[in-house]
Amino acid sequence: MKLTRFFTFLFAASFVLAGPVGAATYKIDPDHSTVGFKIRHLLSHVQGRFNQFEGSFGYDSEKPETWKANTTVQASSIDTNVAKRDVHLRSADFFDVEKFPTLTFVSTGITDVTESSAKLNGLLTLHGVEKPVTFELQIHGVIKDPWGNTRSAFTATTTVNRKDFGLTWNEALETGQLLVGEEVAITLEIEGILAEPTQAPTKA
Repeated sequence: MKLTRFFTFLFAASFVLAGPVGAATYKIDPDHSTVGFKIRHLLSHVQGRFNQFEGSFGYDSEKPETWKANTTVQASSIDTNVAKRDVHLRSADFFDVEKFPTLTFVSTGITDVTESSAKLNGLLTLHGVEKPVTFELQIHGVIKDPWGNTRSAFTATTTVNRKDFGLTWNEALETGQLLVGEEVAITLEIEGILAEPTQAPTKA
């Protein structure tokens, strides 16, 4: 094989081995995002949220195989608008934030992609327990804001059983029912800002 043909082959092979180009990466904007949940209490539902979180997601409408997401949530930032209840939720009866300070989600794949929806599969770690979960995605697209930033947004919903993550505290009522439900509906309203691509170092 001639030297020129060898380098042509090597150049082409490098693209094959590298795989698909990654999606554009967006950093989650916490000022325009919400990590919320809802759970039954007696006959109604209590809603809450976590106020401190960070993460990023990759999104390119033309390359769903490159989509990915990761998020870290501070468990102590739980907020249900009732200070006494929040203290109880941070205790060892529930989130035990001293021992398990964060909740994390890392995506593992995407399926059922349409122009406006998809299923995002991943691993949720809560209370020290890791479980696979699937979020139903509503894709809101990409837009330029008035300050020149490129933004992308989506809504993600799923339901988990808190007992699967070791959150088992409850109280029985006289009727035989339990004070707190087991199913937790999670809703993420996520908006991200396109991160500037990292510049390769200039060779001397």
